[in-house]
Amino acid sequence: MKDFGSDKKNVIQANLDAQKIAFAPIMFQAAKSLRNLGILEYLFNNNKATIETIATELNLSVYGVKILLEAGLSLEMVYLKDNEFLLTKTGYFILRDKMTNINMNFTQDVNYLAMNHLEESIKNGKPEGLKELGNWDTVYIGLSELPEKVKKSWFDFDHFYSDYTFPEIMPILFGNNPKSLLDVGGNTGKFALQCAKYDPNVKITILDLPGQTTVARKIIAEAGFENRINTVDINLLDNSSTIPKDFDIIWMSQFIDCFSMDEIFTLFRKTYDAMNANTSFYILETFWDLQKFQASTYSLHATSLYFTAVANGNSQMYHSTDIIKVIEKAGFIVDEIHEMIGMSHTLIKCKKRII
Repeated sequence: MKDFGSDKKNVIQANLDAQKIAFAPIMFQAAKSLRNLGILEYLFNNNKATIETIATELNLSVYGVKILLEAGLSLEMVYLKDNEFLLTKTGYFILRDKMTNINMNFTQDVNYLAMNHLEESIKNGKPEGLKELGNWDTVYIGLSELPEKVKKSWFDFDHFYSDYTFPEIMPILFGNNPKSLLDVGGNTGKFALQCAKYDPNVKITILDLPGQTTVARKIIAEAGFENRINTVDINLLDNSSTIPKDFDIIWMSQFIDCFSMDEIFTLFRKTYDAMNANTSFYILETFWDLQKFQASTYSLHATSLYFTAVANGNSQMYHSTDIIKVIEKAGFIVDEIHEMIGMSHTLIKCKKRII
């Protein structure tokens, strides 16, 4: 890995940042309460206000508004001037930024209780926090059974980042007029539907667990694309499973981060066996080392901990060089790399190395 970060903070700043970490779970709840109780919205609409005014207008106690706004000062979500509170840029992001809100809801609804089991998960190599959501080996098995609020936060998080990539990806994928596409880990069919709408001739097969394909079939039928999109139930962690052959494109989007390095190698070998010399294998991922902004890298490092404690206990958001090594070890050559697709993705096109 290349060098990353430094230790150039002065002692005062380092101590402040250490306290932010120490109280992070508590202050997260304060930030969420400022958002959910309408305090940030009130400040946005009214420019500035006193504690008493906000309490009266929102039918909250002066005490409750006071402790939340004082926490908001340290969170730098609000600032105080002439005994009135005003919204900061950070407060605006918490209130209005879609990505921030999706991340917060994902943290609260999917991860908050589960993260108490992170140490167990590290020691045992299992997603010990998943028990807070249900009794499954991995979160993917139980996705269709999650409580509605949790399910919404999970899918909002999963889809938000990939959806931004679709407009940039389509011309790359369909530049050579492929006739067939295999969407490995196609989930509920959102990407497959985009492909079918983009190219009226392509036929698509979704490969995923039964819980996901059941939902996908319903959505596909409602959209009227059953004649061009079909699904195959599969558990790719089953050693006896194989990937279907005779596709022009094999596609994996935000999929390999759901597997350990050894599992990725096995998955890539199955992909290799399913390909011919003309098949293109595309991998779309968010690699933490290839991010333009520190906020993206921070979010990806946090997401890795979700994989550890909740999703499966053994995967993460990967460094690009780690995956390139597995690609080459599995027998592929990297044909193209497209960086900064959408908000934070990298698209890797692989071809089968013919020996």
